[in-house]
Amino acid sequence: MKSKYGFLLVEDSDIDQLVIKQLLKKVLDVTEVNAVKNGKEGIEWIIANRKGFKKALVILLDIQMPIMNGFEFLIEYDKLSEELKHETQIFILSSSLVQEEIDRIKSNHYVTDFLRKPIAIKEFGDILYPTLKKKM
Repeated sequence: MKSKYGFLLVEDSDIDQLVIKQLLKKVLDVTEVNAVKNGKEGIEWIIANRKGFKKALVILLDIQMPIMNGFEFLIEYDKLSEELKHETQIFILSSSLVQEEIDRIKSNHYVTDFLRKPIAIKEFGDILYPTLKKKM
């Protein structure tokens, strides 16, 4: 079955990018993932590509990145037009154990859910699969 979703991975670590792409392939059979290295590149990708992108968009967003981190990305994302944000879900990827940071992530109304790194296949599937499969 062809996915109704496109994926944007905003992650500075090449190793984490590789692992997440493999998890997407294994869990959801997703082979095409757009990847950028920081929040600034993520915002630029959305501005440049979202209008012509026919699928709903899933953003997998790291929090700790250089240039523009995940929190700064969410602030800039809020400023985008509704047309660019339409049919988009954001899943946060973070290794943070700081409760204030986790609360801040979970309280953002753009954030669909939170995945703790390192990401286990079961957790990845338990969170992403039910949310996305019911709409695929």
